[in-house]
Amino acid sequence: MKRSSSKPTVSESNNGSKEGIDWELRPGGMLVQKREDGVRAAGPMIKIKVSHGSYQHEITVPAQSTFGELKRVLAQETGLEPQEQRLLFRGKEKENDECLHMAGVKDTSKVVLLEDPASKERKLEQMKRDQGISKACEDVALVRADVDKLAEKVSTLESAVHKGTKVAEKEFVVLTELLMMQLLKLDSIEAEGEAKVQRRIEVRRVQNLVEMLDLLKARNSNPFSNSSNAVSVTTQWETFESGLGSLNAPRPMASSTKITNDWELFD
Repeated sequence: MKRSSSKPTVSESNNGSKEGIDWELRPGGMLVQKREDGVRAAGPMIKIKVSHGSYQHEITVPAQSTFGELKRVLAQETGLEPQEQRLLFRGKEKENDECLHMAGVKDTSKVVLLEDPASKERKLEQMKRDQGISKACEDVALVRADVDKLAEKVSTLESAVHKGTKVAEKEFVVLTELLMMQLLKLDSIEAEGEAKVQRRIEVRRVQNLVEMLDLLKARNSNPFSNSSNAVSVTTQWETFESGLGSLNAPRPMASSTKITNDWELFD
């Protein structure tokens, strides 16, 4: 083998076949074999004791590896990506391109692993966000369960009205108020991501139920005329500055005017 050449050399294996070997020049002028996994195999293997919080890891790597290569090995052990790691030896943080043996790391040496503060903060924020979304989804689910019960009552009223049964006006008023209360609950839920999508779906569902009650109430009042032209009901949704929604109670109108339903959906 010639040290003067940095090109791959050819060596003969025990079975007579020839293999190409990649070599590279390390700090100090030493020519070593390059491994495909990014950790060099040249030189003796050493065991390094890595302290990570309350955990202790014993890592075996070539003595002439870099701290960056050590991080890649530690990523498999700890789950921390190399860019999320900080390695300290003898109280000083080491750069990725620094060599273990040049820094004085030997067999059984101790290295401290810390998680990068910025990375840790991002994880905490993501955890809080995920918990917030989960809580909002649970809150929307509770409202959905209440709306399911109200939807059954609306369906019962619809069947009665279509059969020509006279229904007390109070039934429509009470159901409308109960549905408005569910909208106020949805309005109070701070949601993002999937929770925001679920809340929007439930808002539209409640709005549709309120519209149906308006039409049923009109038909119940005058079953022999076209309910869409007999009574005017105006239900207007206003958008808060927060991007959510609020409901103004329907304003009474003359029976000869048309129905106006002006919905402004939640974001």
